[in-house]
Amino acid sequence: MRIIVTGGAGRLGRSVASALGEAGHEVVSVDRTDPGLPGVEGRTADLLDHDATHELFATLRPDAVVHLAAIAVPFSAPEHVILATNQTLAFTALTAGIAARATRLLAASSPTVIGYGAPHGWTPEALPITEEHRVAPWNAYALSKVAIESTVAMLARAHSDAVITGAFRPCFVVSPEEWEGAPTQQGHTIVDRLADPALAAVSLYNYVDARDAGRFVAAWIDRAEARHSGEVYFVGADDALALAPLSTLLPAQVPSTAGFADGLVDRAAAFSSAKATAHLGWRPEHDWRSALSPAEAARLTDLLAADTGRPATTPVPAPAPR
Repeated sequence: MRIIVTGGAGRLGRSVASALGEAGHEVVSVDRTDPGLPGVEGRTADLLDHDATHELFATLRPDAVVHLAAIAVPFSAPEHVILATNQTLAFTALTAGIAARATRLLAASSPTVIGYGAPHGWTPEALPITEEHRVAPWNAYALSKVAIESTVAMLARAHSDAVITGAFRPCFVVSPEEWEGAPTQQGHTIVDRLADPALAAVSLYNYVDARDAGRFVAAWIDRAEARHSGEVYFVGADDALALAPLSTLLPAQVPSTAGFADGLVDRAAAFSSAKATAHLGWRPEHDWRSALSPAEAARLTDLLAADTGRPATTPVPAPAPR
C-alpha cells in the first residue's frame, strides 16, 4: 500500500514510518520537517491548511492514512490552542484521505481520555483498564483525543464498508534513543522515571516501545476488518514501567486505586492490550528490562543504591520471560 503518515518526523512517527516500510509498504511522511528515514518519502506541509492538505493528498493518492500529527504533550501550549490544533489536524487529514479515496484511516488517540490525574480526584472503574472504561477528559489535550475518536467513529458510520477506520491509544511512548538515556518528552529519563515512582504514577506506570507501536500500526493496516471499523485500541507493554508490583505501588501513589489494584501482581500492567491481540494478533515485543541499555541499567542500579544506602551490587531485574 501507499501510506501517508502525518507527523512522520516525530518521536512516534519515525518508528511508525519505519515499521510500515519494513512491512513492505510505500510510506510518505507529511510533517513540518522531513524525517530523513531510508525508504520514506518526506513531504513538508501545513496540515492546518485545509485546501492545501486536500490538494497534497489528492496528488499523493494514498491507499491508507495514519494520522499522528498533534501537539503531543498536555499543557505544552494554551488549552484553546491544543484543542483547536489537534481537532483541526485530525479532521483535515482524515477527510483529505477520504477525498483522495484512501480505504483505511487510523488515528492516534491517548490513554488520557479516561481521566486519570484529574485534579479533583479520579477512581478507576476496574483494573486493568480496557477500552470499555468510560472516557472522562479533564484537559484540552484529552478532550481533543476524545474528539479524534469521535471523528473516527463518525467516518466509519458515514462511509460504511468503503473505508475502514480506527483509533489507537499508545501508552507513554518510549523511542529507541530514550532507552540509551535521551530525555523523554517530559524532560527526565526512563531511569529517572523508574527510580522515582512519583514520576510515572501520573500515567499509572504505562508505557510502550515506539517500535511496538509501529508494529501495531502495521498490523492494523494489514489485518483490520470492516466489522471492526471505528474501534479503539489500547497499545501498551505487557508490564509496568516500575520496579515494584502495581498491587502495592499504585495504592501508595494513587490512593483512589486501592482495592482495584489487588490483581496487578508481579509485573502486570494497569492497561490491557488484549483487544489488539484478539482483533489483530498484535503483541508487544519489548519490555524495559531488556530494552534499557547496559549503561542506563547500571545508572539505575547506582541510583537505587544511593537512595537505600546499600552497595551498588543489586542488578536490575531480569527481562520478563516470553
